[in-house]
Amino acid sequence: MVFESTRRKGMKVDEELGRDLVDEWNSDDEENQAKTIGENEDETESEATGSSPSQSDNAMDIPWPQSYRQSMDMFTSVTPPSISFLRGPSLTGVSSFLSTAYKRPQPQPLERDSSLSKPLISEDPTTPPVKLSASTYSKLSISGLPPPQEQCSFSQSVINGINILCGIGLLTTPYAIKEGGWLSLIFLVIFAVFCCYTGVLLKECLESSPGLKTYPDIGQAAFGLAGRLGIAIFLYVELYASCVEYIIMMSDNLASLFPDTYISLAGIHLESHQVFAITSTLIVLPTVWLKNLSLLSYLSGGGVVASILVALCLLWVGVVDQVGFHPSGTALDLTNLSVTIGIFGFSYAGHSVFPNIYSSMKEPSRFPSVLIVSFIFCFIMCTGVAICGFLMFGDSIESQFTLNMPSEYLASKIAVWTMVVNPLTKYALTLTPITMSIEELLPQAQLRSYSVVLLIRTILVFSTLAVALTVPFFAIVMALIGSLLAMLIALIFPCACYLKLLRGKLTKLKIASCILVISVGLVCACVGTYSSITRLAGKIA
Repeated sequence: MVFESTRRKGMKVDEELGRDLVDEWNSDDEENQAKTIGENEDETESEATGSSPSQSDNAMDIPWPQSYRQSMDMFTSVTPPSISFLRGPSLTGVSSFLSTAYKRPQPQPLERDSSLSKPLISEDPTTPPVKLSASTYSKLSISGLPPPQEQCSFSQSVINGINILCGIGLLTTPYAIKEGGWLSLIFLVIFAVFCCYTGVLLKECLESSPGLKTYPDIGQAAFGLAGRLGIAIFLYVELYASCVEYIIMMSDNLASLFPDTYISLAGIHLESHQVFAITSTLIVLPTVWLKNLSLLSYLSGGGVVASILVALCLLWVGVVDQVGFHPSGTALDLTNLSVTIGIFGFSYAGHSVFPNIYSSMKEPSRFPSVLIVSFIFCFIMCTGVAICGFLMFGDSIESQFTLNMPSEYLASKIAVWTMVVNPLTKYALTLTPITMSIEELLPQAQLRSYSVVLLIRTILVFSTLAVALTVPFFAIVMALIGSLLAMLIALIFPCACYLKLLRGKLTKLKIASCILVISVGLVCACVGTYSSITRLAGKIA
């Protein structure tokens, strides 16, 4: 009994001691927890005060051009049309004067581990170029822009592809036969095969790393920041040159309708093509001021219809209006073959938009089929127009076959007016990627000024007019674009990026194919560029 009583007293003491220890432990734990919370709050405050510089630094690491995909997506847009103009009073920033489809990119804070917060060009030559992840690319989206919807069906994608390929190059294909001879049509086949092949290579490049969506993305993934900037600049120069061609084409066709037009004022005499070049520029200028280009994008989809209509008008004039077909010309003219190569190269240069078409498809795996159908259609159109046009007008063929079509026929007037109206819907779409890329470089204070943005767009438009008046030679300018820019964008760059991104995974046949395409592109670029520049210099002098 004594033992049992003693044991119970000991247990009671232990319980009381245990409770005291627990209370002491809880008290210490609460103090430690409060201390930890206080430290975390201090760290949070310090991070909050220092987050702005780090986020700013990350934002500065977003590579230019940020607006490329959104601006080029307008070439494949199927959104309902709407229209509105820039308005100064309502502006509180860039978001006030550009539509949701055309806002200046606002740098978004990136995660600390974002690939874009790292150097784009490593100092260590053994370090591979940075690749864009899907999460990183999503941060490149322009503020206020909905992400591009992958909704295009196969047929819509084919129409987009044809609309890009069957452009103004169609008008010059008969002139290309005059310059290079009948056998030069072989190059039309070669370039169709090569450009379709490099289009498929771009698809392989896009699939090589998650998050790649555009041509500049591919350039960055392959060659770092230098690759992104280089490809973007060449693409923008090509777009700018196309705007110059639009001005020349509209002025030439209007001058053919009204050849006796001229202006003499204060000792200044302007011929018909100069008058209509200025007139055309003034007409397209308001379209560049539009803040929502959905309507123009919708109308520009009629480019396929316009190309078919012009081709049918040419055939109608030859068959129904009895202009007839008269075989003539040489088999092969090596002296002027370089001009033909440049023109044919221009006709297939749609690679700046191909990645956008691929990214917008419901079934991206069918993209090669889209390219094949588009290129076959374009080849048939170009070949048919080239043969018919040259057989009809022979060595007297002009740089645009619409200039040879007899003006008294209704079909001729339809063709000419189609080539006048069609560029009106494409000029602003073609120039807008350039304006957006320039606006990205503006400081926020200047960008908030309505007059500054308006001035930039107006200056760009009138600069294309100045170039068009200086070199109003449609075919030679097209040959220069095709030789210098199209060869780089359509042949050389896709193969170079493909070899770089997929090195170690390619068969010898694929490597040899890419080297062949690059070699052909380099030779054509060098010879064609030299020939075109020489011709331009001779014309200007």
